[in-house]
Amino acid sequence: MAVKIVTDSLSDITDDLAQELGITVVPLYVRFGEEVYRDRVEMTTEEFYRRLVQGDIFPTTTQPPPGDFVDVYKKLAKETDEILVVTVSSMLSGTYQSALQAKDRIDEKCRIEVIDSRKVAMGLGLIVMAAAKTAGAGANLDELADCVRKAIPRSHLVIYFDTLKYLAKGGRIGKAQGLMGAMLSIKPILTIKDGEMAPLTRVRSPAAGLDYLYNFVPGFSKIEALAVEHATTPDEADELVERLSAIFPKEQIYRAIVSPVLGTHAGPNALALTVLEAE
Repeated sequence: MAVKIVTDSLSDITDDLAQELGITVVPLYVRFGEEVYRDRVEMTTEEFYRRLVQGDIFPTTTQPPPGDFVDVYKKLAKETDEILVVTVSSMLSGTYQSALQAKDRIDEKCRIEVIDSRKVAMGLGLIVMAAAKTAGAGANLDELADCVRKAIPRSHLVIYFDTLKYLAKGGRIGKAQGLMGAMLSIKPILTIKDGEMAPLTRVRSPAAGLDYLYNFVPGFSKIEALAVEHATTPDEADELVERLSAIFPKEQIYRAIVSPVLGTHAGPNALALTVLEAE
């Protein structure tokens, strides 16, 4: 009986990939005033960004309640006796706590391991997809948990932000707070450090941001997986994939769109690249 893999929608794993790899994705929630939507389920990414940019209500986000995880665990417990849950960084969301609390609420005889990835977006997604492939090859829960913990320091996410306005509004700015003063004249590039957003550098234009993301990749001697994702700029994402194809097989580069919950904090025009280093 294969181990079942669970993650949350901040992994940015597309529905197609989740289905193909047998991953269950638990959505977070995005709220516009009194209206609440499940991330990627009840609101399309396109509709979300239209409302974010043009609407007068600034959205807020919230983690799934433990009950959402309980429902998933109970359903999967009918198919397996081992479940691995890998969540977004606990420094950015309460999702990890919800997943943990839900574990104590089920009576089914099923072992559940919950891991805080300390990552977000495809920084989390590539780790989860690698785990799902290993699970498909027959690894047990202990082996998989070990694989995930070893993969966490090998996952490197860099994000180009057009503005830090949304990250600051949502209270997720972390160690990038110091960049706020120069916000108007620069485009920040951030990463995840110790589970929080942290500054890497700053550039003057979207083109310079794209160059930085591209030049980040040759610094790794062995790459297991690559992912490119965007908020509202598919053409820039296409261009980055095209350029990266000179150093990594194009058909193996995963593509994703920043989810509405993440988009609340990233804002429009964000572009991200994740490298999963090979062992």
